[in-house]
Amino acid sequence: MILTDTHTHLYSEEFQNDRTEMIQRAIDAGVSRFFVPSIDSGYTQKMYDLENQFPQNIFLMMGLHPCYVKPETYKEELAHVETQLAKRKFYAIGEIGVDMYWDKTTLKIQQEAFKHQIRLAKKYKLAINIHCREAFDEVFEVLDSEKATDLFGIFHCFAGDFGQAKRAINLNMKLGIGGVATFKNGKIDQFLNDIDLKHIVLETDSPYLAPVPFRGKRNESSYTKLVAEKLASIYELPIEEIARITTENSKQVFGI
Repeated sequence: MILTDTHTHLYSEEFQNDRTEMIQRAIDAGVSRFFVPSIDSGYTQKMYDLENQFPQNIFLMMGLHPCYVKPETYKEELAHVETQLAKRKFYAIGEIGVDMYWDKTTLKIQQEAFKHQIRLAKKYKLAINIHCREAFDEVFEVLDSEKATDLFGIFHCFAGDFGQAKRAINLNMKLGIGGVATFKNGKIDQFLNDIDLKHIVLETDSPYLAPVPFRGKRNESSYTKLVAEKLASIYELPIEEIARITTENSKQVFGI
């Protein structure tokens, strides 16, 4: 059984004391493919170091996280993204998008940075990995303006309603499903079985959003298996089938 964690911050400071052991735990649990999003230039070298340590397992994205889109630095950060994309292979542009939870004052430049990076994804024929927090309208506004057959990717940590799920799918996005699906108040488990499994990929977003029974604690990539078990229950399928289909879906997105 091969499980794929399509979104994991393996370089996080929260793993500094046991990072290698944590990754090995995940591999031992069947999670052998890790897709690692970028946040900003401060994490780039840490990403490369991880890739060098686990070259068969770790696949990198490049992008500027919306929470790090700051008036005084975002143009310099976007230039860094462009420089890295020109130098080497990545598997997606991410994580990019809009976050209205932490700072509403930067909405305009967040959307500007989002649109700019979508165009980079089209240029390099790469998927996008979307961060959306309390910002579905603002994200869809940009996606609708850039809608094209060559725009595709993953709506990371999807926590919207059924209508928003269908809208995302109609824009060539897979839904990234993680620990929220195991929460009693997560709500997405109530309609997931109405969505064809071909539109679903698994993720953890570790070290954040740990699934039940670890909710509130540090998340890690081995818990991808717990998300798969939840989906096996929702779709009434063996976990091996959930793993096979969602991993195949991830290959369609990332090209590997």
